[in-house]
Amino acid sequence: MKNFLQISLLSIALVGCSSIDYAELTSPVSPSKTQIDRIIALNLSHMESLKEANKLMDPVLVSSVIKALETRKVKADNAAIEAENVTIYAEMVQVSDDNLKFLGSKISEIKTRNMIGKPESLDYFLIGLKDQNDGSIQHKLNFSISYTSGEKRNYSSASICDKWQGCDDESQLDINLISSNASNCSTSGCKYTEIMELNLSDDLLRINMNDDFSVSFNSKKADSTVTFISTYLKGYLLVAN
Repeated sequence: MKNFLQISLLSIALVGCSSIDYAELTSPVSPSKTQIDRIIALNLSHMESLKEANKLMDPVLVSSVIKALETRKVKADNAAIEAENVTIYAEMVQVSDDNLKFLGSKISEIKTRNMIGKPESLDYFLIGLKDQNDGSIQHKLNFSISYTSGEKRNYSSASICDKWQGCDDESQLDINLISSNASNCSTSGCKYTEIMELNLSDDLLRINMNDDFSVSFNSKKADSTVTFISTYLKGYLLVAN
């Protein structure tokens, strides 16, 4: 009987030990984390939170808590600004054809290739088309460029670029030529305007919407890169769904 009781007590002790969260024992909550959580729970304004942090006795702890509160404020402000910009881009999307067509706002740029190069005009935007049968959406990137040159560039393909602006030349995508014309010709050349479209999947845009999304349009004479900032993509995709 005595042996049975000893075994039973030992079993209970082992069960009790198995329920202990050893992560909490080995990773205690820091004093600064405790104070930060306490101040946040008070639901004060930012200035009031800083005043509350300054009431702490330890100067090192005060500094740590204030730094964390300031970082939190910056993140909140940035998130609010991003949300506002996303809303602005979303409101600029034109919806037509019984909610089957989505036209993103046009981006216009003037670029020069070098110090002595002539300015080039770039216009680009996104178009979304929803399939009324299955609800799937396909997108097109419409790109127009006007430049003065001795010969036409004849853009022939496009490449998706990474966030470091490295463009994948090995996996070039086909483009659809919409129009190409020349005007104001002289002995030194003409003003050329080339308009083209690139098909983009919905998955590709959504995967890349948290970063700026760049595409390079390629020709043997010169490449041209366009970039949609993250808030443009998020606003456009918020409506084109």
